[in-house]
Amino acid sequence: MEILEQRILKDGAVKEGGILKVDSFLNHQCDIQLYNEMGKAFFAHFKDRHITKILTIEASGIGIACIAAQYFDCPVVFAKKAKSLNLDGSLYTASVHSYTYDREYTITVSAKFITREDTVLLIDDFLANGQAMLGLIDIVKKAGASLAGVGIAIEKGFQSGGETIRSMGIDLYSLAIIDEMRPGYIKFRK
Repeated sequence: MEILEQRILKDGAVKEGGILKVDSFLNHQCDIQLYNEMGKAFFAHFKDRHITKILTIEASGIGIACIAAQYFDCPVVFAKKAKSLNLDGSLYTASVHSYTYDREYTITVSAKFITREDTVLLIDDFLANGQAMLGLIDIVKKAGASLAGVGIAIEKGFQSGGETIRSMGIDLYSLAIIDEMRPGYIKFRK
């Protein structure tokens, strides 16, 4: 997606340790016009899949998922990273390792929000090693729901997540795929 790639080049910054800072428009301050274009792109790709729910993980994926959901006319469910007192009843959980925070945590979704009648699209801001997506895929499987695919804003193509997800036969649609990056240099997959 050209508009996203241009925005990454203009306002993104590569930090040591393979970190891409896009907080001025994607995952701290949110550019809603850009989110809207991303939502349209996800809809154009997945529109024939009869999506009934979009599932993401807190926190950075929620905004993108909500904007995309307007086009699919469906609710957004997000997996919680912390145990919450207001989560009750049957729960689906999965263990996830966060690349960004370098820690393990358990994600949780109430069973009443993802059921076997659902066709679920997973959406998130980043895909690096794929641990968050694997956790969400596990939750969809536990619910007995159908997985329509995975939509990602920015994929780090030089890390293993994309290859892992695609090798599972899952339709992974990334709006921008970075094949190489270092401070002052970003190369996108064409």
